[in-house]
Amino acid sequence: MAWYAGVDLGATNVRAVVGDRHGTVHGVEKRRTPRGDSGIEVTEAVLGAIRDACADAGVDPIEIEAAGVGSIGPLDKRDGVVRDPANLPDDIDVIPLTGPIENLIGGPVSLHNDANAGVIGERFYAEHNPDNMIYLTISSGIGAGVIVDGCVLSGWDGNAGEVGHMTVDPERVMRCGCGKRGHWEAYCSGSNIPEYAEQLHGGEETALPLGSDEFDARDVFGFAGEDAFADQVLERVGTWNAQGVATLVHAYAPMIIYIGGAVALNNPGVIVDRLRDRLPSLVMTNVPDVQLTTLGDDVVVKGALASAITDGSGAKAGSPRPAETE
Repeated sequence: MAWYAGVDLGATNVRAVVGDRHGTVHGVEKRRTPRGDSGIEVTEAVLGAIRDACADAGVDPIEIEAAGVGSIGPLDKRDGVVRDPANLPDDIDVIPLTGPIENLIGGPVSLHNDANAGVIGERFYAEHNPDNMIYLTISSGIGAGVIVDGCVLSGWDGNAGEVGHMTVDPERVMRCGCGKRGHWEAYCSGSNIPEYAEQLHGGEETALPLGSDEFDARDVFGFAGEDAFADQVLERVGTWNAQGVATLVHAYAPMIIYIGGAVALNNPGVIVDRLRDRLPSLVMTNVPDVQLTTLGDDVVVKGALASAITDGSGAKAGSPRPAETE
């Protein structure tokens, strides 16, 4: 039997799976992403996760024919590394990935940003393999994987789809984790919603623990419908999200947008339902179907696995290639 591996390198967790050519998972591993002072620690965590997923599947790492990695960015695909990740400590400047994994498994490694891995996974595991679709993740960061006419848009350096760093606010009030201002991620990511709430607060009474070290995005969503200021914050977040998604629709004309990431998965009514409601008033062209991801927390790691099984497009065997569909 042919064996493949998939890795999801996130700012919080490293996940690895081992599966067969049909995408059926036989081995899994999950561990925390190291937040020390070295990217090598993160590399070692990735290698350890692959080894443990292989052990869970009863497979020797050298039996793995190919691996895919969906990673936080920004990526340097030429060197197979992550450089200066925005959502990890500043001391972590380079995380080697492709070379060390190839040395472990003895086969090729495909490196993608996490959202591109997500859209590859959605396409591979979908019933009908749509040729025009987007996977949008709203989590500690925001990003999108885009497939147009059957082709994954990855960019020359692997960083296409970093839509969380589109400027949505011309006033550029909020600072993003990347250091720039006015980015979508600065207003709507799980990491930045608390700071945005504090910036919006005008002294009105609220149950939100503003200023507390423990204050996080879960508090804002937890008080939805119960606290007027929390509702105000979420209304503004919804406005920015709709503006960002409408821009994606006009740029790429997707038939369907799948939304994942912890913020969306834990609050689908506030995130996904509000997007469905608002898009028709913002979009000039066809309004896509907007759905919560079908793969839950597994979307990136399964997409990484699918990228190893396929040529990176997520198309199942027997699916027409883009040139054949014209």
